[in-house]
Amino acid sequence: MNTETIPAKVTGRLASEMDQVIEEGWYANRSELIRDAVRNLLRKIKVERLEAAVKEDVAWGLYGKD
Repeated sequence: MNTETIPAKVTGRLASEMDQVIEEGWYANRSELIRDAVRNLLRKIKVERLEAAVKEDVAWGLYGKD
């Protein structure tokens, strides 16, 4: 697996909250947490795009072209 380092800055509060989740055992480290968070965000965006496309298709089917 190829990996790429992407620099990112987070607030101290966010870093502290991330560390707390790691200490609770949810993730092994910050990198794992960030990768999972990005995956979840991308999945959410894909679902939202698909929902929007379906709504457009339904509207077109109900009302036709404008």
